[in-house]
Amino acid sequence: MNTEQNLSGKKVAILLSEGFEEVEMTKPRKALQEAGATAHVIAPKGGDVKAWDMTEWGDTYDVDLALDAADPSQYDALLLPGGVINPDNLRQDEKAVAFVKHFFSEQKPVAAICHAPIMLIEADVVDGKTMTSFPSIKTDLKNAGANWVNEQVVTDGNLVTSRNPDDIPAFNKGMIELFATGVKANA
Repeated sequence: MNTEQNLSGKKVAILLSEGFEEVEMTKPRKALQEAGATAHVIAPKGGDVKAWDMTEWGDTYDVDLALDAADPSQYDALLLPGGVINPDNLRQDEKAVAFVKHFFSEQKPVAAICHAPIMLIEADVVDGKTMTSFPSIKTDLKNAGANWVNEQVVTDGNLVTSRNPDDIPAFNKGMIELFATGVKANA
């Protein structure tokens, strides 16, 4: 497996809100940039957004585009960082849910880690997918029709998922590979 995939010319949207798990954005974003991708942080509000760092508030990061100004058709792939607060905020935002749905309706690659699959449940795109997540949302995913497995990284069609920050190296490898190949979902 080639881990040095070239993402030159690819644009990746990183959709998040207040309380995203810091390392679940910073490390994958760095991996994307090192592979040549352009990665834009998109949040419901412009300006900046505050991260969660395991047990306390983390750093503040610049938002590249407010959600209202972001056009999902301009992106080749989507990264959804986790954190408990972040997806709970996003799933209540109809524009954020519609943004996520776009990537599935267009069969574009999506990477989601930890609690981020909560957004995929809200977007109604997990039925029939084999995936993983933070264990506390296992039942939610199963109830939404997903086949949940306890593995570091799982790729099913256009979706790659991981469980938690410890899985980031495997997640990054799977994400880069999927985003480079642009695998389409099984319709």
